[in-house]
Amino acid sequence: MKIGILGTGRMGVRLAALYSAAGHEVVLGSRDPARAGGIAEKLAHPRLKAGAYQDALDAPIVLPAIFIRDGLLDQLEEMRESLDGKILIDITNPFNDDYSDFITPWTTSGAEQIAERLPGVRVVGAFKNVWWEVFDAPDFDGTLSDVFVVSDDEEAKQQVIRLGEGTPFRYLDAGRLSNARTVERMTLLSGELGARYDFFPRMNYKLLGEQWTPGQADHTIGPLIA
Repeated sequence: MKIGILGTGRMGVRLAALYSAAGHEVVLGSRDPARAGGIAEKLAHPRLKAGAYQDALDAPIVLPAIFIRDGLLDQLEEMRESLDGKILIDITNPFNDDYSDFITPWTTSGAEQIAERLPGVRVVGAFKNVWWEVFDAPDFDGTLSDVFVVSDDEEAKQQVIRLGEGTPFRYLDAGRLSNARTVERMTLLSGELGARYDFFPRMNYKLLGEQWTPGQADHTIGPLIA
């Protein structure tokens, strides 16, 4: 599968490396193609290419690695024609400048705001709960952590989950797009906890449970594994 990534910040670069290492063709797009070219050369993944934003927008799956506070919604509006009908993987959390809170109210999420502005785009929320440093060392003493995937488009959601095969994470179907409100807030909480206990930003969630069988105590639940 071909994936176009918009942005060469720490999340965009890490996701470009993640997906290209898993065997997907990736175009790392930037406003400055020379910057993207330098990054792609340093990463040296044979399936990773660099280009401008428009090169990345030619892919059937597009992943913008841009903050809402930096004008993501308006930028996507300008790209509407190129994005229409495509899967858009939304990784953004609506942090303020110092990461202490969100710029969105509790009644919505970054993913929902994108879907509202671009109704012709198949929005899937993913990687919202994963802090950047986890990509550099995803193995927690033999335990792989989870990526929560949300969408109102079931086929698009399952396709994004399948894209994760061969990457060092477990992908969970976390339900409807509005569940992004919870996932985003969980990330805000993990940031606060990580700072308090001195392991920020290398931290992530792992859903634990065991399969329930008839006659078993009611306090056990089955894992929500895709």
